[in-house]
Amino acid sequence: MSVWLPSAPCTPGACVEPTGSATAVPRAVLRLAAVAVLVLAGVALLPLGGRIPAELVRRWCRWIVRAAGVRVRVTGTAAPTGGTLLVANHISWLDIPLLAAVRPARMVAKSEIRRWPVAGALAARGGVLFIDRDRLRALPDTVDHIARALRAGQAVGVFPEGSTWCGRAQGTFRRAAFQAALDARVPVQPVRLRYHLDGGTASTVPAFVGEDSLLTSVWRVVSARGLVAEVEIREAIPYGTHPDRRSLALAAQPGATAQLGWVHSALVA
Repeated sequence: MSVWLPSAPCTPGACVEPTGSATAVPRAVLRLAAVAVLVLAGVALLPLGGRIPAELVRRWCRWIVRAAGVRVRVTGTAAPTGGTLLVANHISWLDIPLLAAVRPARMVAKSEIRRWPVAGALAARGGVLFIDRDRLRALPDTVDHIARALRAGQAVGVFPEGSTWCGRAQGTFRRAAFQAALDARVPVQPVRLRYHLDGGTASTVPAFVGEDSLLTSVWRVVSARGLVAEVEIREAIPYGTHPDRRSLALAAQPGATAQLGWVHSALVA
């Protein structure tokens, strides 16, 4: 396996708690329909591109998460304007709209998504930067594409762990994307994502891990009750404060020090 193919030990059976019941089905169906309507509305507006105000995009992203039955709590200050690399830990498909709610950005995604029916074409039209994880030789070109977007004043969103984790554990931030920020001389905006229940107990229900299908994960979320997404916008890391991508990645990594490629993290309500 290529070193550019990070993986997590998290699986649905081992890490994700069950949720939902027969009585939750009508509520889940309504939530799913609301999410679908909002996504289709966004698809219809794709041709407008950059003419859509950033604030409207942020609100739309939060509405998608809220429509799924997940309350959103945001702490921290606004992300920088201009070219910025947004980085976050990766747990769920919900992470994408949550990161865009911090600041609309061009997302970095695996090239396989480009081949998905409908979704692949929509992702390409939405400005997604695709990476070929099976070809390590393509990595310098990927870094260069990200750097060019950053130099053009765009925000680029990356999940540097390279794989989703359940939320009770997290992976190590891979360093490649941070080289793009150094090359483009732009700041890095770290964001920490956490999910818990109303009472403060950490929840793995939103996790999209292992052999989970997207539909299974979405249904699990819309069937749950009392889910809360915590979005912590940490202090931006200015260009020039770290000499190399290794130290920059470590500074952006949420939680404690990483060892052996993974680290357990305590989730605070």
